[in-house]
Amino acid sequence: MDALELLTGDAQTFSEKVWAHRVGRYDRDPESLVDRLSLDDADKLITSSAMRTPQLRLARDGAVLPEASYTRKGATIAGKPLTGLIDVRRTLRLFRDGATIVFQGLHRYWPPLTELIGALETELGHPCQANAYLTPPGAQGFAVHSDTHDVFVFQTHGSKLWEIHDRNEAGERVPEQVRFTPGLVMYLPTGTPHAARAEDGVSLHVTIGINQLTWRGLLTEVITETLAGMDDEHLPAGYPDDPSRLSGPLATKITELTRRLGEADADQVATGQVHRFLTGRNPRLRGALLDGLELAGLIATTTLRRRPGSRCVPEPRGDRLVLLLGDRELDVPGRLRPVIDQLLGFDDRFRAADLDLDPESALVLCRRLIIEGLLELDR
Repeated sequence: MDALELLTGDAQTFSEKVWAHRVGRYDRDPESLVDRLSLDDADKLITSSAMRTPQLRLARDGAVLPEASYTRKGATIAGKPLTGLIDVRRTLRLFRDGATIVFQGLHRYWPPLTELIGALETELGHPCQANAYLTPPGAQGFAVHSDTHDVFVFQTHGSKLWEIHDRNEAGERVPEQVRFTPGLVMYLPTGTPHAARAEDGVSLHVTIGINQLTWRGLLTEVITETLAGMDDEHLPAGYPDDPSRLSGPLATKITELTRRLGEADADQVATGQVHRFLTGRNPRLRGALLDGLELAGLIATTTLRRRPGSRCVPEPRGDRLVLLLGDRELDVPGRLRPVIDQLLGFDDRFRAADLDLDPESALVLCRRLIIEGLLELDR
């Protein structure tokens, strides 16, 4: 799945001309977005899934309501009390009285958004999250505000009138009224002021937050690592009365730090960043329980395929090959590199017998990659 194509229609143009610089507006296929979280889905989450805080919160007139106003006590599992359990009746009553229901962290428990967020993270190289906002007719959850991260926003039910303060050619913030309906996607860079109000009917929209990684953050890591290799001596005693006792040695330390930073290997730093990102994502293992139950029956002609949303980047390390699998790494013999490249090159379904390995070794590799979540059985 290509998340940026789904959201913008042109991933390359977005990445090169819009990303981090300006507001983007895209008219997309409503059905492909509504399927991510429909009004019926929201109803099921509220009424039939035993949601707890902080998965759900309520806001009205720009203020978050106290949890005690929409949670209940007394529920237990295996004799142990559950805290923060949503009181469905009170939640729905507050909604009817004008409160917005906020679904938080949907990427962690709602599969259609888990899939979208996983793909978007991989394409952008930045951590992402998904919230949704169910607003009653005419209500406004939050006043004009700006976020500390970039966002994609799309409507899945009803309509909502947004006030977006975009920059004009002179760089000035100018408010614009935009009516969101299913199919409209907008990208707002960090710091874009905005507010939204439902119109005559109920509104449901999804906000994808992009917790952007920055050059400052990466450089801070380089500097911190460089400083770790330098002496950590005490500052000289008595420097408050004689600042020169501090300034002279400080100039020497700064010169040394500058020299060491100049010797930093940019390629090594970049590789390290890729490695950290591609081993720190949420696991994508839907269907892994069923696959594991059928591993014993795997034969050379069993049809396999890449698990949707899975990630694999081979990284050579001497005579070994490390596979970066999104949430972890897998160490395999370096001689398997041609086979891994062959496997990753399959556009669709394949069989262990199709790999350039002896039959037994091919089955061993495929079983391991099924366990690790890169492959799945084709059902």
